[in-house]
Amino acid sequence: MMDMSLDFQPGQIVALEHGDRNLYAEVIQVVVSRQLCWVRPLLLVTFIEESSVITDLRDASDLLWHINLFRPALDTEVITLLSQVLAKEPKIEPDLVAKQQLNEFIHQLWQAYQNSAECC
Repeated sequence: MMDMSLDFQPGQIVALEHGDRNLYAEVIQVVVSRQLCWVRPLLLVTFIEESSVITDLRDASDLLWHINLFRPALDTEVITLLSQVLAKEPKIEPDLVAKQQLNEFIHQLWQAYQNSAECC
């Protein structure tokens, strides 16, 4: 049976989840031979009780990550989040705090992935 994630299409929005945070990104290319997905980060959403904190990552670097960790993002979850970010004025300078948050999220995800890979 073929993995659904290998069917990701360029332009599709996908999610990478870890703990109380979701990274939403746009698929640039699927590298089937290496089981990788090249994505362009859009948002990092931290869920806090009844609300969420949205970090705009559109200025962040692209990411190449194991395809099986992504899931397709639902339109209903993404539209509201993106509309909140797109309604703001464009930023003049790169947001270093946003990039730091992305790096921290990826580092935590990598640690969790490494720990789960060691056990099996």
